[in-house]
Amino acid sequence: MTRCEADESIKRKEVDGFGFALGVYPVEAMQPLPGYTSDFEPADADEEQPGDWEAWPDRYVYDIVVTVSRVAALWDQLFALMPGRVFPILDFIGHDTFREVDPYMAYEPVGKERITDAVRRYRPFFFEDGLVGFGAVSDDPFFYAFLDEHKIITIRVEPELKPKVEAILKAFDLEPVDEPAGADSAAHEHRGVLLAPKDRPDLLTGEEVVEQLRERWRLVLNIDPDSNVDDEGEDLGITLWRCLARCSSEKSPEDRYSEVILSAGSLRSTEDATLALAHEKLGEPGEWSDVVVVAADRLDMESGAKALAAAGFRNRLTRKHLASEAVIHFRWLEPADPA
Repeated sequence: MTRCEADESIKRKEVDGFGFALGVYPVEAMQPLPGYTSDFEPADADEEQPGDWEAWPDRYVYDIVVTVSRVAALWDQLFALMPGRVFPILDFIGHDTFREVDPYMAYEPVGKERITDAVRRYRPFFFEDGLVGFGAVSDDPFFYAFLDEHKIITIRVEPELKPKVEAILKAFDLEPVDEPAGADSAAHEHRGVLLAPKDRPDLLTGEEVVEQLRERWRLVLNIDPDSNVDDEGEDLGITLWRCLARCSSEKSPEDRYSEVILSAGSLRSTEDATLALAHEKLGEPGEWSDVVVVAADRLDMESGAKALAAAGFRNRLTRKHLASEAVIHFRWLEPADPA
């Protein structure tokens, strides 16, 4: 069974008995305060919900801070209140130069056991790594649960579920406070904490866990695929992209990974070009082939030049490469190459 492990050589930050996750910790003096806040949020108007999502009903919202040694158990108890089919959510601080967080979500419900199985399998990633947040939302009853990258839990529930949520919080000795204080209450750092798999091929990197979750949870990157903007909404036009595609076919059934570095003006253009090129490089695949883009990250000129140098590109990267959409470099990755 593929899995991951946290690096036990990393020292945990603790303040007055309150432990922080290995991957997110304060870098200035602060006083942590476990507990929770509770507020009422009225139902949304239909136009306030993006895409095909229905308006959220009246609900109570809880923001919950708890020491890291108890956060996994608290999550398990709260998630147990959700119905059998849910829409998974995943945030990952990835490698895109112009976006801080890669927001993934499912537009089809999946069985709740898929979340439970992944949480059991990748527990160090979800509860210790400072680059990931995850959760789920359900329709009937409405229930939103999310553990963010600071390891703070946010719950939104219909009023009928309020007593059950508060009973669980009480069982964990958590009380309402004006301002609970976790890692995000002070200047803090985020880091990945998983052991590198170079000496342990059975272990996964964070990026490999995300790849598996995208498939298992039916996640899509929740951005406009036809535009190219940064976190502030500024149009970037044509930028450099580094894409990874997982490829297999009847003639080559073992998964291979290709890397494509190209210039494009949108995620859709990037993925279309990557898929077309990967299929072309597969040659005659036989009766079936399977090509999936598993990562598409934008690069600035500096990071683009480094990526191209690492890929063996011998020419100098210039602004001319951004004049139009075009493939700049393609290679097959060897198993030992970093993804």
